[in-house]
Amino acid sequence: MTDPRAIVVGVSGPVLTAAERALFAAAPPLGFILFARNIETPDQVRTLVADCRSAVGRPDATVWIDQEGGRVARLRPPHWPRYFPARRIGALAPREAARAAYLQARLIAADLHDLGIDVDCHPCIDISIPGAHDVIGDRAFSADPQVVAALGRVACDGLLDGGVLPVIKHLPGHGRAMADSHVSLPVVDEPLDGLTATDFVPFKALADMPIAMTAHVVYGAIDPAAPLTQSAAGIAGVVRGLLGFDHVLVSDDINMQALSGDLADRAAWALSAGCDIALHCSGRLDEMATLLPAVPVLAGPALARWQAASARRQPPKPFDRTAGRAELEALLAEAVA
Repeated sequence: MTDPRAIVVGVSGPVLTAAERALFAAAPPLGFILFARNIETPDQVRTLVADCRSAVGRPDATVWIDQEGGRVARLRPPHWPRYFPARRIGALAPREAARAAYLQARLIAADLHDLGIDVDCHPCIDISIPGAHDVIGDRAFSADPQVVAALGRVACDGLLDGGVLPVIKHLPGHGRAMADSHVSLPVVDEPLDGLTATDFVPFKALADMPIAMTAHVVYGAIDPAAPLTQSAAGIAGVVRGLLGFDHVLVSDDINMQALSGDLADRAAWALSAGCDIALHCSGRLDEMATLLPAVPVLAGPALARWQAASARRQPPKPFDRTAGRAELEALLAEAVA
């Protein structure tokens, strides 16, 4: 068995191709991330998940997804329920909001666990900033960092109780960005004391979570020369230092246009800056064929962090999905009424 490389990759479609199998056997990634292009039916997803794990020869190879609720949902009706955007939950009274955030995450975890998916890139604990780009928008629970921190924690609890590892994102805060990092590089000029008092608050409060995803954002007060994902000063000084996050740090998708250079250079820069794992989402075989051999094997402190994170994933606790869904719907219906 070949040791896995420090990268999570996408796949091209709903079935694994022979060329993908061969590449993943030769240069196995740590795991895989699924998108709408990979999703048809529950049985099809279960087969794809099993085939991905078989291709790398590791039954415990990790499978990730972005399933937040609202507009960021890879699993959708008719086979899976529709879930609510974070802003709808954050608008509830505090006790009801906390219950709704937990229930939604616990229900999502049940959906994912049924499919063999064990990591969810959720919750988004960026804060909502008036006038900022809507790439975050209603994915944020609130403009109040304390509310975001509280609801982010119970959402993480819901996922962990369902046997799924949460990924808090986008560290140390994407909500203030005036551009979409999928298409260009955002630059945030807020002074460090302002960031510390607002954007950083949820991430510092949830620094005990097993995995966090970086933001492809330049913070002038941290490192004006590089986006956080590729900033050694930012990761050492802010992520590991000021925020106290010493768990698995994964880059956002290195294919996003906020980053420059070829993909191998983007991954190398992120890993050398202090990310433990790179993320590549396109599922394009030509890109992966060049990228995977260039990414190092997961080792050293990064491997130790991954092993510690993996140990946080436990069998799901008992949960009545029917009752939970009914309660969630009632909470949100009362808010609308």
